[in-house]
Amino acid sequence: MQIKSIYRGARISAFKAREVTREIQGLPVGAALDLLAFTPRKAAVLIAKTLKSAVANAENNNNLRADKLVVQEATVGEGPTFKRFQPKARGSAGPIRKRTSHIRIILTDEIEIKPKRQPKKTSGKKTAKPAAKKKAAAPAPAPAAVVETTPAPASEQQTTQE
Repeated sequence: MQIKSIYRGARISAFKAREVTREIQGLPVGAALDLLAFTPRKAAVLIAKTLKSAVANAENNNNLRADKLVVQEATVGEGPTFKRFQPKARGSAGPIRKRTSHIRIILTDEIEIKPKRQPKKTSGKKTAKPAAKKKAAAPAPAPAAVVETTPAPASEQQTTQE
């Protein structure tokens, strides 16, 4: 079953909010809320609010448990843009666009939640692996380059003592 929640007219640009929604798609609801709680962006607060609303819809309207839900889709579309003007030099005006967005989150209980990694199987005995002897082959020394230096003539040498 799919549960949907939409936040219309969120006062953030869709471009900024999409960056956060990409991170939570496919995650269980608990993991998505944890991720949003520690994301230091304004969009994370707005998306968390919408996600909590979708979870409340699932629990109250459809009698579903929150720990079985997965974020199937989290999209952000552009909303209406407020157009304002700011005075500029020499009597002209510059446009200001205050962008809004619509945040839509769809939860489902049909996707199975998979653990990230399998638990390790341990046997009763601990076996110590023998340390492999490393034979370090010494690299052959490179032939040294011979540089001949000639002393500078005495007239070019400066000896100043202060």
